[in-house]
Amino acid sequence: MLRLPILPMFRLTPCRIIVSIILSALFFTGPAMAATDAQNQEKKRQEELTRTYKQLEVFSNVLSMLQENYVEEVDTADVLNGAIKGLLLNLDPHSSYLTPEEFKDLQEETSGQFTGIGIEVTVQNNELTVVSPIHGTPAESAGLKAGDLIVSINDENTANIGAYKAIEKLRGPEGSKVNLAVIRKGWASPRNFKITRANIPLLSVEGESLSPGLGYARITNFQSNTGADLRHLLGTLSQKAPIQGLILDLRNNPGGLLDQAVEVVDTFLNQGCIVYTRGRRADQNTIYNAHNNSPHANYPLVVLINEGSASASEIVAGAIQAHKRGILVGKKSFGKGSVQMVIPLPDGAGLRLTTARYYTPDNRSIQAVGIIPDVEVAEQNNEEEGSMISEAPKEIDLANHLPGEAEKENLREQEQNTGEVEALQKRLAADNQLHAAYNILKSLNLYTKQKTKKEKL
Repeated sequence: MLRLPILPMFRLTPCRIIVSIILSALFFTGPAMAATDAQNQEKKRQEELTRTYKQLEVFSNVLSMLQENYVEEVDTADVLNGAIKGLLLNLDPHSSYLTPEEFKDLQEETSGQFTGIGIEVTVQNNELTVVSPIHGTPAESAGLKAGDLIVSINDENTANIGAYKAIEKLRGPEGSKVNLAVIRKGWASPRNFKITRANIPLLSVEGESLSPGLGYARITNFQSNTGADLRHLLGTLSQKAPIQGLILDLRNNPGGLLDQAVEVVDTFLNQGCIVYTRGRRADQNTIYNAHNNSPHANYPLVVLINEGSASASEIVAGAIQAHKRGILVGKKSFGKGSVQMVIPLPDGAGLRLTTARYYTPDNRSIQAVGIIPDVEVAEQNNEEEGSMISEAPKEIDLANHLPGEAEKENLREQEQNTGEVEALQKRLAADNQLHAAYNILKSLNLYTKQKTKKEKL
């Protein structure tokens, strides 16, 4: 018998009577409703299991018919591998079954090097699409660009080929050649690219000093040592001269390891959320925060992105933008805002499965949207449209011009660094986005110096 607490007697008004009736109803019907919901959930689960078992029975029957009746003897292992790939085919393009060979290739990519043309591809609308050529590789040298559509590889049509099958065809022995037919926006017909495969060392981080105090760091992809390599580079630049500003180049960076993207952001932040992930399961919901331990959290920062900046590079750009830690320059990024888990399987194969979406610190999901830069700058276009119009000459460009006072003071230093200055000017002239980033960085550096001077006064 259910025992109710004995309450002191009081006079019930009509309103109190109504409230008492409602509370009593909730008290007695609540457990019953909860039990009903649990029963409905269990019934739904059982119905789903029944449907699944029926489909598995159909699959088993089809496999048996193939083995007994197909015109040629069936390799059951190949058929089952194809079935597993088909199981993931209707999911997003980043979820896939990896054969032992493909799984090995993936491990090589994140740890060291591989042999191929140096390109990241994906499948969009059943079309093999270039995410980005890796910096310094045959693909970049040949002129392939983010957004290009590869319609054939060695005269074999790529329709419905799948990203990993395409990667298998693009790779091969060092020195061998591969022929690609490529369509690009604005082209009337496909164009052919004959590219020689090479050993692709995945040097994750490279950089240099552009001018005293102003540094440049490029991250080509995010592999196992990217965070440590970046900190080493910044330390090297600091030994030459204290860093007063940095350009972080993430253009054509197809992504890589999530934890390394977090490490890179942590290098430039001392507090706050870097990124958080959200999936169906509670253990897939993770918040990554910055630590108060970086000497690189204060100087001006400009980040370069473009259409080839994807995944982990978008995590970095999104966090920098959300915290207003730096200024983003370039073009809108690729828009891959999902997280993949790679699960090893017993036979050496692997399962690459999308498990969560990631969100920037200001609660943005950039999936299929991308990161929009603060300052949009088009890339240099040196193709058939012709070269850019040169700038009008200035007084300083005229031969035998009368030097100004500031120029006199710096003349000796400029004479010593003439080669470096000329090389920088040529580089900036050939790269609109880098030129814009450099000018912005100089402006930020000047503003920071003036602000510091006023504070001291």
